[in-house]
Amino acid sequence: MAWKLLALVENPEGACCRYRVRPYGPALAELGIQLEIAGLERSLWRRLGQLRRAGHADGVLLQRKLLPIWQLGLLRYQAKKLIYDVDDALFQRDSYHPKGPRSWQRELAFWATVRAADVVLAGNEFLAQRVAQSIGNQRVYRVPTCVDCRRYRLAEHRLAGPGVKLVWIGQARNLPSLGYMEAHLAEAARRVPGLSLRIICNQFPHLEGIQVLPYRWSVETETLGLAEVDIGVCWLPADTWSQGKCGLKVLQYMAAGLPVVANPVGIHRELIRDGETGFLAETPAAWAEAIVRLAWDPGLRRNMGRQARRLVEEEYDLARWGPRWAELVSSLIRTGTIGQQGSEMGRKGPHFGGPGGQGPNGERRTAKGKRGVADF
Repeated sequence: MAWKLLALVENPEGACCRYRVRPYGPALAELGIQLEIAGLERSLWRRLGQLRRAGHADGVLLQRKLLPIWQLGLLRYQAKKLIYDVDDALFQRDSYHPKGPRSWQRELAFWATVRAADVVLAGNEFLAQRVAQSIGNQRVYRVPTCVDCRRYRLAEHRLAGPGVKLVWIGQARNLPSLGYMEAHLAEAARRVPGLSLRIICNQFPHLEGIQVLPYRWSVETETLGLAEVDIGVCWLPADTWSQGKCGLKVLQYMAAGLPVVANPVGIHRELIRDGETGFLAETPAAWAEAIVRLAWDPGLRRNMGRQARRLVEEEYDLARWGPRWAELVSSLIRTGTIGQQGSEMGRKGPHFGGPGGQGPNGERRTAKGKRGVADF
């Protein structure tokens, strides 16, 4: 008899599902577990039926969504085993929300959700520590957002100076971050004639001081859009919401062999090794200096890009994490516990707590200072 894991997600075609749920289907199948992905019903009555039927599966993975308390209670009652996957600081509003970050409703819903879950999969150290404040360390596992490196062709890095392209990829709701970079990019464009910014998205803002090259996003073309450019850029506001980000766009840049220029906030400190795989810079002058240096030196871009790709292959590749993720889920739904193998695999995992790691308050981490939340 085949076992079944039901994944309840907000949007089956959204980035969160595409990177943190769907890719693990083949690894689960190898262990005899069928992954069924279902978008959460919007109609109240249909959702009630959906939650009642959740008990037909051997385990349920709730991805991101904070359900109303009574719906969460119904899901918990029906689900044989409940896994919660979190990859954002969902206990608050986002960086650009007009009402500001604090929301007691979100805080309560987040607390209730992680307490209801048998296991919580957290996308980074900050999120794992936040969950552990509510339920302790034993049921929290840090699982980074991963990319399938096989999908990404390496950038060639042939141009020097004029014609070099920067790139930003992301959802329309994150376009405000480009406003934070506007002066930084304009300063770089002033020093590199013909410098442009490719925006891979479905909306395309105007930015003062730099030419914007629209590139409409699609699953089929996003990796090609990255392979054709030269330098990835990213900015995170210095706030709690940003501490919960898991760095997908940076991982995509690195998988495509691009050096990255970003500000030193949150996951950027962990993913980008300053001077090796890119540059961490804060001010317009520092950004311009980093971009100018990369723009005029294709050899440097190529070398940094290859190191970046190697880092992703070693620590953030789906081929590495897929079997580990599947083993954890398999252990939980078959035996009711993670088991000794899962715990030991977590505590010995090299991903978090290594020399490039970061604590919940942004401090640099070393293996000696590793905390108790498991990396499996």
